[in-house]
Amino acid sequence: MARILSIDYGKKRTGLAVTDPLQIIANGLATVSTSTLFDWLKDYTGREEVERIVIGEPRQTNGQPSENLARVQQFVNRWRKAVPQIPIEYFDERFTSVLAHQAMLDGGLKKKDRQNKALVDEISATIILEDYLRSRR
Repeated sequence: MARILSIDYGKKRTGLAVTDPLQIIANGLATVSTSTLFDWLKDYTGREEVERIVIGEPRQTNGQPSENLARVQQFVNRWRKAVPQIPIEYFDERFTSVLAHQAMLDGGLKKKDRQNKALVDEISATIILEDYLRSRR
């Protein structure tokens, strides 16, 4: 089996998470500058076997598209044209940032560490991936 990779796409930074090859456990992978994300992913998928990519679909709590959705759609369209052999699909990401902050609190992280936005993005990507895996079971 191959890994599943998830993306918490942001305007400046993007959090990434990935499963183990058996697709059992989701782990944070990295936070990268969104401007370098496409090349970073192409490099990563060239080194690791990735079955699919799951990208957070940004929506407001009422279900309406958030302002970031257009940027996410542009990225998804670019990926689908350039790398059609690795499918990319949307998955609801509502509340993942709130859950990430709660996980940091529950984990006992100090306030300074909880303010690390890159860590929040990576944890959010992990939550998206965990939820995606749960939805498939």
